Amino acid sequence: METLSFSEGFVAGAILILVFIATVRWILNKDTSAGALVRKHFPKRAADGVDISERRFPARVRADIQRAIDALPENGFQIVAFHGVQNDDHYQGLTLAGSMQWKDYPATIPAAYEDVDIGSNETIRVVKNGLWLLKQDEEPVAIMVSRLQTPCGPSYSVLHVQSYDTSAGKVAAKKIVDWLEAFIQEAPSYRGKILSLEALEDAYSGAATGIRVHKLRDVERDQIILPDSTLKLLERNVIQFTRNRAKLASFGQSTRKGLLFYGPPGTGKTHTIHYLTRALEGHTTLIISAEQVQDLADYMALARLLQPSIVVLEDVDLIARDRGEMHSPQQESLLNKLLNEMDGLKEDAEILFILTTNRPEALEAALASRPGRVDQAIEFPLPNEEGRAKLVQLYSLGMNLSPDCIAEIVRRTEGVSASFIKELMRRSVQFHLEHNGSETVSREDVDNALDEMLFHGGKLNLKLLGASSRIGYQTVEA
Repeated sequence: METLSFSEGFVAGAILILVFIATVRWILNKDTSAGALVRKHFPKRAADGVDISERRFPARVRADIQRAIDALPENGFQIVAFHGVQNDDHYQGLTLAGSMQWKDYPATIPAAYEDVDIGSNETIRVVKNGLWLLKQDEEPVAIMVSRLQTPCGPSYSVLHVQSYDTSAGKVAAKKIVDWLEAFIQEAPSYRGKILSLEALEDAYSGAATGIRVHKLRDVERDQIILPDSTLKLLERNVIQFTRNRAKLASFGQSTRKGLLFYGPPGTGKTHTIHYLTRALEGHTTLIISAEQVQDLADYMALARLLQPSIVVLEDVDLIARDRGEMHSPQQESLLNKLLNEMDGLKEDAEILFILTTNRPEALEAALASRPGRVDQAIEFPLPNEEGRAKLVQLYSLGMNLSPDCIAEIVRRTEGVSASFIKELMRRSVQFHLEHNGSETVSREDVDNALDEMLFHGGKLNLKLLGASSRIGYQTVEA
């Protein structure tokens, strides 16, 4: 009898070990794979006797998908079993039909979760890939949810619902699908909040697949220091407009609106937006930065879903310059996207566009003046004497400034922005703490702060602080 060499014996032994491992894996998985569990849950008929529905949702709404599934027991469904499912290929995803065809694939595993932040210090534990086996009045139903990543594109949560191909089975499956779709349309995880889209870190395209919930600072009505004419425009075109939407619609009038906030930097445009997000109760706010305009279609899909909504696009001049100033077809494309989305909304859309710019002269004429795109331009000017006095009082709470000191600040700050005065108050407190730290901020502290802000750092510093480049020199002459 011929004996095996060492190398031949080693190879044969390795093969036997691999066969043994595969056999053990098959034995362990043959009754616990997703396919085996689904077939056991549907014992009456083979694969051709079942009906499978598929729904594909953007992955960014996965928190609401999870909440909808978790609420199924409240809608007459009994969860018989739940399993995590192994997904080896996120570009192919998982299907219940595929599971029915294989004896030991996909394998069931301990469920993997991700915590999705939905704001208000609340997170939702979301199953990445899972299988739910349910019953309604002894009618079996199966749900499989898996993550699908398209090459260089967006990510989806794919939902499969399986039932018997009978009238009772289809009714049960339809009840689940209708419930899930209605829940996702309601979008309770994000409705009424302040949102932006975030990119998936490993997606080359930067496709928007997540939602970030923001907490902006609370701004009260008495903290909005603007000329009466500006306040009246805001009241009529924002507050009263949204309150009267239903009545406007009854007269056949459009319920969408586009506003352009314009003025020098630091005059309160963003500050006012923070106030409006609080004042317009029940509205969802979507904040779009200029570099995210490429995701405008995704933002608008959310805005339509979460109506009534506010779409805020700050520094719109960065993407909506006059066509003669554009340097690439991509810039032209971004501008067209913005104009098309504003033009394409239905008349009954409850969406308020707020665009902001420091350079209104640089905007495309069609965006700045054509009805249906921007319905009202609202100027945010540099504060006048009355405005500067109110701003000093607003930002000097606890400083105990004398009336004479406030009057002197107002006299010396003609041509500055609201942000300049806010920084002036902070700088005055800094000088106060460095020198004596008594209860009252002195006139000397304010003078030192003004001198540093006006005369140290040159004209660039004045621009950065939101002041006219000539203010310091005018003060010297005085």
